Amino acid sequence: MEIQILGTSSGAPSKQRNVSASIIKYQQSKQWCLVDCGEGTQHQLMHTTHSLANLQVVFITHVHGDHCYGLPGLVASAAMSGRTEPLIIVGPQAVLDWLLATRVMSESRSHFELDLKPVEELSGRLPLGGFLVESYTLSHRVPCWAYGFYETAIKKNLNQDKLRQDGIEAGPIWGQLQQGKDVELKSGFIKAADYLLPPRRSRKVIIAGDNDRPDILSAAVTDADVLVHEATYTQEVSDRVGSWPQHSSAQMVAEFAQQSDLRNLLLIHFSPRYHAKDSDERVEAIYQEAATSFHGRLFTACDFDRFELDLEGRLHRIEVNKQ
Repeated sequence: MEIQILGTSSGAPSKQRNVSASIIKYQQSKQWCLVDCGEGTQHQLMHTTHSLANLQVVFITHVHGDHCYGLPGLVASAAMSGRTEPLIIVGPQAVLDWLLATRVMSESRSHFELDLKPVEELSGRLPLGGFLVESYTLSHRVPCWAYGFYETAIKKNLNQDKLRQDGIEAGPIWGQLQQGKDVELKSGFIKAADYLLPPRRSRKVIIAGDNDRPDILSAAVTDADVLVHEATYTQEVSDRVGSWPQHSSAQMVAEFAQQSDLRNLLLIHFSPRYHAKDSDERVEAIYQEAATSFHGRLFTACDFDRFELDLEGRLHRIEVNKQ
């Protein structure tokens, strides 16, 4: 599984960082999903290899502009690029209503269907080419959600030693058995179940919107490999700002992740006061604060950073240059 972060700033963009948008996909697949679509997201996409023609679903976490203002432009650009496949958009009803109103006002047209799904009505898990997606309620100034992506496209491996011991050599029969099909031979039927190895554990990634109570995700992270979560401030700055913004500090998220035995924590959504380059307040301060409490695999993202979640559930940063 692969995660790419397109924007790591909160509230407003900075010179080095755009606002919220994240991509999740299978590493070898052209199909991809987008979580949040802040202003300028379609421009960020121009610096990646991802095509709007292959966008499956857009998930919006909440109504604040740094998470959704780029949505009407993204949809319009998809139409101008010649997209014909339906596009699913999951988000708060208010965002979906606003999108439709914007399209009417701007006389936008497209040759593809918008399949709008209010997150408030999303019950159970949404099946989605290789994933099952679940939503979780967060704590913010407005209703806000996280999305959990459960892997379902798990390749079944064959017990090749047993096949050879039973005189079944590599060939088309192996392919049928791997697909779970029983096969009739001259000597009788052989059952796929007798030669399929137990599947590996399904991987799971949670990408959260704004949230001032990491513990609200306690149940959701019990089987998660990665939590992608905001860390808007250090604790010292958070104490000065006060409780009104309803965001998490790096310390809060890190303590929760450590208590939850999470293996991988990916931090995003940093206040514009934190810079990537030399200044009195740098993103490095976010990382250092989190590292004092969380002892798993910890990352603070930069715009365009790509991450791979390997089959053993370890997250790795992939070096990438803007295209």
